[in-house]
Amino acid sequence: MPRIVTYNVHRCVGADRRLDVERIGAVLAKLEPDIVALQELDVGRARTGGVDQAHEIGRQLEMQCHFHPAMKVEEELYGDAILTHLPERLVKVGPLPGYHRMPQLEPRGALWVQVEVQGKPVQIINTHLGLVPREQQHQASWLAGPEWLDHPDRKGPTILLGDFNATATSVVYRTLTARLEPARRLAPRKTPTSTFPSPLPVLRIDHIFVSPEIKVLDVFAPFEPLHRLASDHLPLVMDFEVA
Repeated sequence: MPRIVTYNVHRCVGADRRLDVERIGAVLAKLEPDIVALQELDVGRARTGGVDQAHEIGRQLEMQCHFHPAMKVEEELYGDAILTHLPERLVKVGPLPGYHRMPQLEPRGALWVQVEVQGKPVQIINTHLGLVPREQQHQASWLAGPEWLDHPDRKGPTILLGDFNATATSVVYRTLTARLEPARRLAPRKTPTSTFPSPLPVLRIDHIFVSPEIKVLDVFAPFEPLHRLASDHLPLVMDFEVA
């Protein structure tokens, strides 16, 4: 039974304000995932000791790592990654559009890796949307369009996941669920999936969306002390099969 996790790691700074890359690795190792989508990683940034957080977590989990810097400040990078121990290949990385009226907003991006799961190619797209509703809506439409979900290479089993900074009542959610099914809706049992803020999660802003070829077996947000402490988000976990 394959398992995928999406996790905003908050540059590996926990709710206790302590920087601890190994703690994030420990959270993920305990979950025993096959594929991991991470957001808010620092790579070579002075504020977090110059560590390549993406590849360090990959090393801890013994997984291959693809990192996409949504933001570059000289030699310092900040962005998202997909990790897996399964056969994989990078398909595409790219920026998401901003909001022209607020050019100072933090750049956002997406990362697409094809992973072989149960002998079948599965398209995994990881993203992290902005904070401003109009910006989010523009980015969600971009993801739903020909650059990503409507791309000619985006065929068959697909999982879109990440931190969307938007709840299930948002335009963003409706835009994406017009193309893919929310995994939570398909799960046989309904368990808590709120992920933010991690000490007492009340918001569902991290999501997993799937194509019809993905059979969802379970979706949950683990709530043990380590999970509540390691980041400001809880991880969101999905067990699935490829139909």
